[in-house]
Amino acid sequence: MKHALPFLLLAAFCIPAAAQAACYADYKAKQDAPLRLHYGVAEISEPCTPASARDELQTRLAQAGWTLLNVVSVFDETGLAERKDSAGPNYLRY
Repeated sequence: MKHALPFLLLAAFCIPAAAQAACYADYKAKQDAPLRLHYGVAEISEPCTPASARDELQTRLAQAGWTLLNVVSVFDETGLAERKDSAGPNYLRY
């Protein structure tokens, strides 16, 4: 039993990390002069909220010359496949 304790403790610490699902957001962004629009999907850090996604995406997109228009939704990995074709080259790009 003494030898099992370290393994049980290790398992207890690993379970919360495994239980956290990845978070994704789909969004719309633009560039001016000339006007360009795009729809994209990005992985977002926790917390998985629209406000958190907005803050994170504004910075990422601005570095590439884009302005975030809005966060459409936040979701877990179960929503990725249905959005892949719509996002095209902006699927998990930013």
